[in-house]
Amino acid sequence: MYLYSLTLQRATGIVCAINGNFSGGKAQEIVVARGKVLDLIRPDENGKIQTLLSVEIFGVIRSLAQFRLTGSQKDYIVVGSDSGRIVILEYNKEKNVFDKVHQETFGKSGCRRIVPGQYLAIDPKGRAVMVGACEKQKLVYVLNRDTSARLTISSPLEAHKSHTIVYSICGVDCGFDNPIFAAIELDYSEADQDSTGQAANEAQKHLTFYELDLGLNHVSRKWSDQVDNGANLLVTVPGGGDGPSGVLVCAENFVIYKNQDKPDLRAVIPRRADLPAERGVLIVSAAMHKQKSMFFFLLQTEYGDIFKVTLDHDNDKVSELKIKYFDTIPVTTSMCVLKSGFLFAASEFGNHSLYQFRAIGEDPDVESSSATLMETEEGFQPLFFQPRRLKNLVRIDQVESLMPIMDMKVNNLFEEETPQIFTLCGRGPLIPQDSTARFSYQ
Repeated sequence: MYLYSLTLQRATGIVCAINGNFSGGKAQEIVVARGKVLDLIRPDENGKIQTLLSVEIFGVIRSLAQFRLTGSQKDYIVVGSDSGRIVILEYNKEKNVFDKVHQETFGKSGCRRIVPGQYLAIDPKGRAVMVGACEKQKLVYVLNRDTSARLTISSPLEAHKSHTIVYSICGVDCGFDNPIFAAIELDYSEADQDSTGQAANEAQKHLTFYELDLGLNHVSRKWSDQVDNGANLLVTVPGGGDGPSGVLVCAENFVIYKNQDKPDLRAVIPRRADLPAERGVLIVSAAMHKQKSMFFFLLQTEYGDIFKVTLDHDNDKVSELKIKYFDTIPVTTSMCVLKSGFLFAASEFGNHSLYQFRAIGEDPDVESSSATLMETEEGFQPLFFQPRRLKNLVRIDQVESLMPIMDMKVNNLFEEETPQIFTLCGRGPLIPQDSTARFSYQ
């Protein structure tokens, strides 16, 4: 028996996107997940997006991550899905296919809250991967090579903690020391037993570091500290000689630099001048660009504003955290910064865009929020800005997207032989390309 899954048109919305050297050459590619479709795309010399490969996976892709083994010239793809398995793919340039390197079953299938696959975190040196669920379960796999230089994967190591909700996980760059993974967690065990709701109001989020001991082959909770209850996203800070290590904790109205045994640095996120005081500002997507001598982060808020975040550091000691307004683009699910000077923005609503960097936001006229200058005895002083047209980015290409479709009608408005399907898609005035799309069916 053969089963077919046929659709009128492939999905155009992007759930998540990653970038890397998947073909093994110097050019960087982008892998995007469109629900049940995995696409490999690449900007050509003229800045036009070309699709190299598109594969139906007959499942639901929940997360994507890329990693590279030390000394290798090629990136692998880790897929978190609803299959109850961890799948590692390698792009075969000669055959133009995704080769399945490993497919390891760890549990039940489905997009359930305790089924891992919702979160993926990679050790920056490519030695381990953590697969996390929304609640309780976290599994760590050790990645290595065999004698034939082929990728090997270990049995899963458990890092479970019951009655715990996970908001975000990431790998901590600690060089070639034991791999460490960071997670924003909330323990609701007391709130679950308290019918009055007082324990729920007092529940506190924590930033927890999990250490993988490669010698003992064991995962342990190494360090935990209270974090702002508005924390929702973690971003890895380069380490191991390239930076101070640690993580950026993106919380409501604040970005916090945290590292074990190091003082915290907190900077307020600049606010739009017309934003009501009771409305918070949350970071929804992030990207990092790293060169040999410097690195910076691009963080985007739920209003579409992108901020450039930099750290002033001396080896592993951070002295300053600065946030500066960069540009405003439609809200994204993922941002990918390519070494060729492009920014790929997978939009949450409307068309996806490819931007080219015109500048990197070093204009002295733009005031920046600072961890040291914005703090006073009364608290942190807000910094206001006015959104403007693109200054540091220029859009050079876009990929049409119908997500989300808000309404649909079947009508023969053009008095043709067959009726037409009309859909209303997109959202808000920030995306001028949103429009009514028309399809015809037989």
